[in-house]
Amino acid sequence: MASDTLTTGGGTRTGRRRTRSPRAGLTALAVVLSVISVLLSVISVLPVLWMLTSSFKTRETVTDGKLIPTDFTFDNFVYVFTEVPFARYLWNSFFISAVITIAALFFHSMAAYALARLRFPGREKLFGAIFATLLVTAPVVLIQLFMVARELGLLDSYAGLIIPAIFNAFGIFLLRQFYLGLPKELEEAAVIDGCGHWRVYWTIVLPMSRPILSALAIFFFLANWNAFVWPLVATSDQDLTVVQLGIASFQTQYTSNWNYILAAATVAALPMLILFFVFQRQIVESIKTSGIK
Repeated sequence: MASDTLTTGGGTRTGRRRTRSPRAGLTALAVVLSVISVLLSVISVLPVLWMLTSSFKTRETVTDGKLIPTDFTFDNFVYVFTEVPFARYLWNSFFISAVITIAALFFHSMAAYALARLRFPGREKLFGAIFATLLVTAPVVLIQLFMVARELGLLDSYAGLIIPAIFNAFGIFLLRQFYLGLPKELEEAAVIDGCGHWRVYWTIVLPMSRPILSALAIFFFLANWNAFVWPLVATSDQDLTVVQLGIASFQTQYTSNWNYILAAATVAALPMLILFFVFQRQIVESIKTSGIK
């Protein structure tokens, strides 16, 4: 600790200079970051909370700007499920999202295992080509995808909504990075015992992949639950309308009835919010354990 020597008429006096403790600086930084986190959390949650509470307001009070409803009513939800086939929209979105999620996890895990463990010519180039598709946004290939689906007779069908959405480079990339971190000794021991690549993948790799598969299932299901552009282009049949198109039709038909629109949006958002809060730990763990190597 630094010291100062002061000379006075009566002699010398030695004093110590006060220095700021590093721990105090870290504590102040932690407080500032905590305050910023709380503010950002409030800003993020407030619109969702306002949507939830406003869905219970009447048409006259839905735009009053108050967070707590003054006239509490369930009539908006009754109207959504009785006057509009909203239950059909929910079922379509659930069925399509579930099938896409299951098929995508199956095919992506096989492709990722092959790219991570199997040795074959052009493996790295193939992975590079797959990864490069992440740089191409969906609207760029929308017209070409529509033309291919039309030639194959997939328009206005569940197959047309499901098949094009199964294959995604994001899942392959994330699973490959996860598989690269798995210990090779387990697979080598299984090969010595006579297991082939398929048995190693099915009995060893897949059970060890449950955390990241759970996280990817949430990502895939959420992305397809919120799908809007491709269902809008690929279908015109009302029986195939998904929930996001149903909400868009609400905005067109009931422009001034925001109480109905917010009730429909709340019904569509609640399953995803519940799913995220239940499996948020798996999502965080998958991101931590599947970094780029």
